[in-house]
Parts: sequence; C-alpha cells; structure tokens
Amino acid sequence: MSDTHDRLDAIEAAIDFFNRQGVNDVLHAGDLVSPLAAPKFSKLKAKLHYVWGNNEGDREFIRVRFGEIGIAPLGDFAVLDLDGKKIAFLHGTHEHIVDSLVKCGLFDAVVRGHNHKAEIIEGKTLLVNPGEVCGYLSGRRTVALLDLDKMYAEIVEL
Repeated sequence: MSDTHDRLDAIEAAIDFFNRQGVNDVLHAGDLVSPLAAPKFSKLKAKLHYVWGNNEGDREFIRVRFGEIGIAPLGDFAVLDLDGKKIAFLHGTHEHIVDSLVKCGLFDAVVRGHNHKAEIIEGKTLLVNPGEVCGYLSGRRTVALLDLDKMYAEIVEL
C-alpha cells in the first residue's frame, strides 16, 4: 500500500482487506502524511513495514505514534528479506533511482509509491506500485497483493 494521505476511511478499508486476506506482511511505501493516521494501523494483524514518503508533515510525531503500537519506520529506503526474497522498498520520489533499482539485478522485487499510479511491471525484477489508498488523484483506492512464492502481483481496488 502507499499514499494514504490521511484518508482514514480508506486506511480502515485497506486494513480490513489485508486482515481478511490473512497476509503476513504489509508494506506501506510512504505518504501517511500526519500522525493522526498512525493509530489506525493498530488493527492490522500483519506486520507493517513503513518507509517515509515526501509528504510526512511531522516525522518525529509519526514515529512516536507508530511506536505506541509497536511499529518503527524504516527510513527513506529499506531492503527487506521476506520469504527468501530480496525486496527494495522506497517511496520512489526520484524515478531514476527506482529505474536503477529495477535494472541493477540485485532484487527480486522493487516496491514503490509516490506517483499514485497503480502498476505491476514484470521482468527479472518485479516492480510493484500499489497506487494510492487515498484515491485523491486517480479516483481509485488501490493496494497490491504480492505472492512471493510465485513472484506474482496484482492490483486490487478497495
């Protein structure tokens, strides 16, 4: 998931969806925006991995609010090892960095956000952009499901 932009009802819908799906890990590729949204993630049954976006208004207070529910933001960029797959994880503000991560051949997948464009690009490295949970720019509230065993991803509209 990415780009929730304080849309609390959409965050709740995404959390409900992930809980119903029984996912183990949820990756949020940034732009939560304000601390008021962080407590909503207390209902998430999966482990939340979070990287900063470019629109976080108060990172320190977001860190505090996430900390109250046992979540520690990972910074601007993270490399995750999930089920033996190496995933580059970032907001994706700079397209040339995203492109370089996809092309370098070091990762099984790159998960990014920022441009609110839901897309899956298959290749040696799978690129996953879940789009926007908020639905503000596209009119669609979307997340992505990634099956690490099959290295297959799909966009799901909430």
